Amino acid sequence: MFTPQNLDEIRSLLCKENKVVIVTHYNPDGDAIGSSLGLKHILRNYGVEADVVVPNDFPKFLKWMPEAKKITIADYKRKKAREILQSADVLFILDFNSPQRSGDLMAPWITNSNSIKILIDHHQMPDAFDYVYSDTTQPATCQMIYNFADALGAKEHIDLQAAQCLYCGIMTDTGGFRFRSTSAQTHRVVADLIEKGAEPSMIASSTWDTNTLSRFKLLGLILGRMELAADGQVAILTLTRDELRTYGFEKGDTEGFVNYGLSIQGVKMAAFFMEDLYEDFIKISFRSKDDLDVNQFSRKHFNGGGHINAAGGKYYKTLESTVADFQRIIEDEPSLQASDSD
Repeated sequence: MFTPQNLDEIRSLLCKENKVVIVTHYNPDGDAIGSSLGLKHILRNYGVEADVVVPNDFPKFLKWMPEAKKITIADYKRKKAREILQSADVLFILDFNSPQRSGDLMAPWITNSNSIKILIDHHQMPDAFDYVYSDTTQPATCQMIYNFADALGAKEHIDLQAAQCLYCGIMTDTGGFRFRSTSAQTHRVVADLIEKGAEPSMIASSTWDTNTLSRFKLLGLILGRMELAADGQVAILTLTRDELRTYGFEKGDTEGFVNYGLSIQGVKMAAFFMEDLYEDFIKISFRSKDDLDVNQFSRKHFNGGGHINAAGGKYYKTLESTVADFQRIIEDEPSLQASDSD
């Protein structure tokens, strides 16, 4: 958490005279949108209006959140997004640890902004900012926003709208409270959000019960050709650009696909490789169990990073070459070799 002195300074910054802007990472997920909108609602009740700007569009199943439609999407409204960031006096950077994680368009705007920058994030190895609340033990940035509001003396400003957003982010980033980062404190926070009006069944249904025919067709395709490597310890899943187009891919359709590989008995790491729909790179998702660190693995080999058990990456080769390189790397990767004795 921020130091008491930091909190006093941040309180003084949160005034009507200052322009407050909230930004999050490229390809925003439930925690990114939930923390951004949750903070926006808390700040409004605190007496401060804030704009939320995201680099690109986010899945439809997250657009039920209060005021999600008021978010400025930089890919669609570049001039407006740039002007908002340029006018910021205070910039909250949520759920990412470096401007580069906001994408090629927004990263320079964030880096060159003259604003006071406040980071709240749970990923490893954060860049330096004016104020930093970084805690890799937290399961979701939304839980950190709750903690921040509490430390700020603004927990009473978590209303129904904020509670719904924060609950959604915690729910999605903990895999429905299944991941090992879920703590007793997580459940205490969630209990308070429920008492403030968040409805678990409505939020889960709005977020997860949104399957489309294209999603099921893609899931059937990917499961039908899933492969195992490294003596059955690693699951490999792939999708091509042509397949995405054939089945009418929509943003969010492949959410959670990588977890199917990890659910196989004996699998300790799952890797999902997908050709980007518009650009020439491979988008990669990694998941792992126990102490197998896919964050360091992705940082070392695939231009990415994230958490110990969940990370992403990019690779600028063909899909076939990417998978071939991955298979070669895992055969010699010390962290995977060490897992043989588990």
